[in-house]
Amino acid sequence: MKNSVAKTIIPADRVSEIQEYYFSKKLREVAALNAEGKDIISLGIGGPDRMPDKEVINTLCDEAQKPGNHSYQPYVGIPQLRAEFANWYKNNYGVTLNPDNEILPLIGSKEGILHISLAFLNPGDGVLVPNPGYPTYTSVSKLVQANIYTYNLKPENGWYPDFEELEKLPTDKIKLMWVNYPHMPTGTPATEELFKKLIDFGHRHGIVIAHDNPYSFILNEHPMSILATEGARDIAIELNSLSKSHNMAGWRIGMLASNPTFVNWILKVKSNIDSGQFKPMMLAATKALQASPQWYATLNEEYARRRVVAEKIMTTLGCTFDANQRGLFLWGRIPEAAESAERICDDILYGARVFITPGFIFGSNGKRYVRISLCATVENLNRALERITEFMSK
Repeated sequence: MKNSVAKTIIPADRVSEIQEYYFSKKLREVAALNAEGKDIISLGIGGPDRMPDKEVINTLCDEAQKPGNHSYQPYVGIPQLRAEFANWYKNNYGVTLNPDNEILPLIGSKEGILHISLAFLNPGDGVLVPNPGYPTYTSVSKLVQANIYTYNLKPENGWYPDFEELEKLPTDKIKLMWVNYPHMPTGTPATEELFKKLIDFGHRHGIVIAHDNPYSFILNEHPMSILATEGARDIAIELNSLSKSHNMAGWRIGMLASNPTFVNWILKVKSNIDSGQFKPMMLAATKALQASPQWYATLNEEYARRRVVAEKIMTTLGCTFDANQRGLFLWGRIPEAAESAERICDDILYGARVFITPGFIFGSNGKRYVRISLCATVENLNRALERITEFMSK
């Protein structure tokens, strides 16, 4: 047999356009340090550490024992889940949705970002992505080969879009805009005025406004939905999730809501990618959505206690922050004399054995910021504070 040189196999161009998710890489680094016995306290990831409600877990266990609950399920989810999502929106946001054609359950809202992008963006179409913002908006836009137009969110504008700046962009080439309030990572809350401006902007330019809304219940007394805005149903899509609000991040239960036409287009994509969700999980999620106001109050009492310690950590680091932030994180600006946020985070990781997140991963407008997650117990936050205080005093 003649010797031959194998042809080199290369991945699709889209793979070279994106990087491995920052936390995927960084958590391996943290795991390696823990394997060395370093006992790293993680304040980096926004993954709730508390349990779902006991009745939710019991529902999952009970339903999983039933033989008929292990088959493929509808791509649109079970009717009970859609109906309860509709009740949840009516009771908490004042928004009336038709559960038959205006709600689509998702395997987490991260999945929904991809489905929406595939449904609305052709290669070369423009998409507006916030800077700073959730990195997945950018990576998914690259995967679908869209042209990305970043729009600035800056502290001098309250971390809200500058609509005069937006009007100067080639809006005729842009089909989709990603928005997220309460904003991650800055914690900026939503306002009625903001939502009105966004819907007006979308209507005038034919741009779909995709609002990612997973943080509205965390340290926030007045949850808001963009779909409550007049005219929003015609031009907006809202993503939501039980990950943060019900401590169900690993369950991968989310949803989107919009007009029937948009929902149907997205369903065409979704039905060709997944095969539905596990019925016992959907029934348990239905139970979770029936949570009383006391559930959210108790959850936020705990996050408020954690937030007090997180603010002490920020102050110890010499960072400044806005006390009106909402959501699962605390966002702080590093001292002017500091070299970089990345350097601070690495120094804290290796010197104090505490993992916090540098803001540059959310975009260039975050490069002088750090983010602390509230997804750690008060005890661990206090341990982190002690370690950082000791390290900073050296």
